[in-house]
Amino acid sequence: MTKNKNLVVSLLLVVMLVLAACSGGGNDKTEGTKKEANGKNPAADRGNEIVVGINSDPQSWDPIDTFLLDWSTVAISVFEGLVERDLDLELQPGLAESWEYLDDSTLEFKLRQGVVFHNGEPFNAEAVKFTFDRLLGEEGQKGPQYSNYTSIDSVEVKDEYTITMKLNSPDPVLLTKLAGYGAVIVPPGYVTEVSDEEFNDKPVGTGPFKMTGYKRDQEVVLEKNEDYWKEGLPKLDKVTFKIIPEASTRLAELQTGKIDIMKRVEVAQTKTVKDTNFLKLEEVGTPTVFSLRFDTANAPLDKKEVRQAINYAINKDEIIEEILGGYGIPISTYQSELSFGNNPDLKPYAYDPEKAKEMLKAAGVAEGTELDVFIPGNDGNFKEITQAVAFYLEEVGLKMNINSVDNTTLISDLIPNGKAGHMYRQGWGGWTLDFDNTAYLMYHEGEQWNPSFKDEKVEELLAAQRTTVDQDERHKIFMELTTLLYDLAPEVNLYQAVDLYAVNERLENFQPPHEDRMRLEEVTVK
Repeated sequence: MTKNKNLVVSLLLVVMLVLAACSGGGNDKTEGTKKEANGKNPAADRGNEIVVGINSDPQSWDPIDTFLLDWSTVAISVFEGLVERDLDLELQPGLAESWEYLDDSTLEFKLRQGVVFHNGEPFNAEAVKFTFDRLLGEEGQKGPQYSNYTSIDSVEVKDEYTITMKLNSPDPVLLTKLAGYGAVIVPPGYVTEVSDEEFNDKPVGTGPFKMTGYKRDQEVVLEKNEDYWKEGLPKLDKVTFKIIPEASTRLAELQTGKIDIMKRVEVAQTKTVKDTNFLKLEEVGTPTVFSLRFDTANAPLDKKEVRQAINYAINKDEIIEEILGGYGIPISTYQSELSFGNNPDLKPYAYDPEKAKEMLKAAGVAEGTELDVFIPGNDGNFKEITQAVAFYLEEVGLKMNINSVDNTTLISDLIPNGKAGHMYRQGWGGWTLDFDNTAYLMYHEGEQWNPSFKDEKVEELLAAQRTTVDQDERHKIFMELTTLLYDLAPEVNLYQAVDLYAVNERLENFQPPHEDRMRLEEVTVK
């Protein structure tokens, strides 16, 4: 066993002991709790409702204001788009019954009739036009969703239940985007009448559940939409989402029956879940990928060779096996194996610390050079990963200073403003299942989450793949783009996520989502 592996294993053991201590592991009280937990199901008498423990509050429920997966976990039950994607990631009709291209730049949608918003407003062509005028207008341009839909020039009403979407350029992934977050349909009357703050806190959509209560950073309450257009759905009367940032607290709430579903189970907690007789551990592969991205404006990371050296210095396979317990998939570029554009010919940077040392020396990086890294404080798995990375970098002469901050602050403030140090954790959902969305928002100059990276050839290829709907041609472009990005190394690509959920056995028909969008309309309880 290498010295590095000893360090990583030792680190993992220490963190697991800390987690056990925090939950009372090893004392008489814990043993008593375990016996009680393995008796009667403590949530058995809750009735026809469930409680879900989630880790973060997106702070705004307005769909044009967010790009966070945590928003989608809840809001998928409140809002709907013209197109939807099912739990198997297949595109399906949503609020549009059908669509067709009339010509290369005109897309016509036939809308579903008889649908009403939660406040009683009718869903119709005017609501669709209002939604896209808002998304593409002055208000929408201030938010992170706008850049996904710039290929839409206008939306016009043909009749009460038909709209035409005029495009200013080809968009090969437009339908997938329409199944995403920003393009969900909002009620014109309500949005116009209330303030921005009120819509942020009291959203109205057409989904299977209505949001009837929201306490920021505490809980979200959804109740059954009795007028939902899908006959017989939803099955549940009520769903409450409890915002519980700490995984150890979420697990405690699960064990005592206060929640029925725990999102973001950490690897160190999987045995506890498996050992509790009324709980099930569910795992699902996701399009989400994780990296430590470089701010290339900060020396010495402005040099490609230094970024490559750091990639060689880190044993990603060992991190996946020793820290993630195997719940992760290696990646070579910043996309999952589910993504159109993934390059199977590229292999992750090999673990070669000696090569890393040589490259750092050749680049003039002095031993002991310090690098600041920023990570979200409530992600226990990534804390362990970052500590392991710090050990690897120490072996090649670099010192990493780890800074834990609030996740919303990191994503919404520090990263966009170039204040997240030399490196920062970046998790990306890859929700379109097409590299276009990830690559454009990560590498196109001037994007919200790209504070500094720029390359002329990358810009050229990003533009080229958006000018054609020929998927073979796009694939060819993506192979060139991924090869170039692999060489430029704008991040350390760590792994594709495998999500873990803990579920009370009283739930039936719950399927863990590939991309955080928790579909609950079919869920029942026994």
